[in-house]
Amino acid sequence: MDGERVVPRGQFPPIGDYAFLSDCETTALVGPDGGVEWLCLPRMDSPSVFGAILDRDAGSFRVSPTGVEVPSAQRYIPGTLVLETSWWTPGGWLVVTDALLMGPWHHETERSATHRRSPTDYDADHVLLRRIRCVTGEVQVRMHCHPVFDYGRLQAQWSYSSEGYHQAVATADGTLRDLRLTTDLNVGFEGATAIARTLLKQGQDRFVALSWSDHEAPRTIKEADARLRWTCHHWQHWLDGGRFPDHPWRGYLQRSALTLKGLTFAPTGAVVAAPTTSLPETPGGVRNWDYRYTWMRDTTGTLWALLVLGFDWEAGDFFHFVADIATAEGGDLQIMYGVDGERVLTESVLDHLSGYDDSRPVRIGNAAYVQDQHDVWGAVVGAIALYTGARRRVDDRLWTIVQTEVKCALERWREPDHGIWEVRSAPRHFTSSKVACWVAADAGARLATGRGEVKLAAEWRRAADEIRADVLAHAVDERGVFVQHYGTTALDASVLLIPLLGFLPGTDERVRATVLVIADELSENELVLRYRVDETEDGLVGDEGTFTICSFWLVSALVAIGELDRARVLCEKLLSCASPLGLYAEEIDALSGRHLGNFPQAFTHLALIHAVTAVIGAEEQAGL
Repeated sequence: MDGERVVPRGQFPPIGDYAFLSDCETTALVGPDGGVEWLCLPRMDSPSVFGAILDRDAGSFRVSPTGVEVPSAQRYIPGTLVLETSWWTPGGWLVVTDALLMGPWHHETERSATHRRSPTDYDADHVLLRRIRCVTGEVQVRMHCHPVFDYGRLQAQWSYSSEGYHQAVATADGTLRDLRLTTDLNVGFEGATAIARTLLKQGQDRFVALSWSDHEAPRTIKEADARLRWTCHHWQHWLDGGRFPDHPWRGYLQRSALTLKGLTFAPTGAVVAAPTTSLPETPGGVRNWDYRYTWMRDTTGTLWALLVLGFDWEAGDFFHFVADIATAEGGDLQIMYGVDGERVLTESVLDHLSGYDDSRPVRIGNAAYVQDQHDVWGAVVGAIALYTGARRRVDDRLWTIVQTEVKCALERWREPDHGIWEVRSAPRHFTSSKVACWVAADAGARLATGRGEVKLAAEWRRAADEIRADVLAHAVDERGVFVQHYGTTALDASVLLIPLLGFLPGTDERVRATVLVIADELSENELVLRYRVDETEDGLVGDEGTFTICSFWLVSALVAIGELDRARVLCEKLLSCASPLGLYAEEIDALSGRHLGNFPQAFTHLALIHAVTAVIGAEEQAGL
């Protein structure tokens, strides 16, 4: 997939026009003008060194033609997270290839003792490589590398690190590590910016490598090309290990799989919700959050997506990350954790940053980690049931987790909570939270049966039936439609999960009525809102776009109630809403199609995999 954009200097590109890079330890976003505008080091949730996506003065690293602004086109090398950005200039054709390099397993002295991943045959190189090639004609090229450490608060100081003008180091007081620039260009300094300019003629190549660990960066174009090929082959070989249907939508599943892998913090197996913070749900608004953490509620969906696509290794790493947390925490699970299992995710505001498109506040950390959300227990027990599969018998360690989480769900399901959307208002009896507690009891009963715990299985089955009866008595309005929470008539897209989680079958009239009402009344231009902000007190001001995950949930729910044609049409529309590179933000503006919120969003890609798989499976069953 590719696309063309022209971005006036100084303005923010549309969120959906950024490209996503990853080495499974850190990530980067590259704008259509060739600027790296988001890079946090050394981890995905570390402070940024390039933060121009949140403030044009917070650091960027641009390689592009000099002179007038010209259209650029971007594409991924097929089957990879390696990006090509190309420009047709009046003088010639320039291509910049960007990658966060992967390499063979390193003898790593920096790796934390708490990291739990077993060694593999590949690892992050901790190098951002930018390869420059003039394909035809001749093009004047410029390189501007302007890091600003600690979210734009610490200006860099550049110095040469060897004789000549090809190696430089950026430092700043108070930083834990330096940045090293290695290139075959001649580098100079203008204040806090490392610069280079050169005229490239047809067939000529140059490279720039930025590194931040003891790993060696490439020192020649030949070595740079070899490392780049290794990285491309790594991603392609990884993707070849998956299972993808022979279907026109195969490419969307593959791009989603690559994105999920890129959002995985490989040392622990954690999957972050998104690699960014504070990209706005409404430009200029306040609904700006830090999503660089792993949410427990995503556990079952993440496992399902990885397993259905055949990525058992990644599923296992993520599952054991969650199991380790559940073992350590007992029943006192938080809704989210850091990528190394950190519990304290204190939220603060970076007042010195203007925010994307003047969207303030810019937040780091997420105060929702202290909220009560009752979906965590069902997510963990459901994940154990999914991961153990048809065997149904869990080992003693996992069985202890099951008992603990089911106990918590049954003790607290009658209490209100803050719900799946983490409202910053008073707790309520959210329907989706009750359903999640039912999942804990239902999956727990099945697992207990597999272990021969007949008495406990019967007890948990009775509890599941009690929760279902309570939901049916209090969460269905006069129309026979499931509502957001007890005591309201407001709709909420989270109840689309009712048939997807098995709480009720798609043949149930209440399920069918709910799905159709949400499609008709909670949608704008066929795209689904979480809820209507004028009907729900969520503790915030301002509007938001349609939530893309909810739209993909609707596709899956339409399949569940037998509306295959309608599901297929909606799925086709949603796939057409992908960014030029096949990525999705958290939200889409229903009128303009503009992507909103943090980007790319793991939960959206998980829902895409489920929806596309559901449609394809239903088509096969129908003989289509």
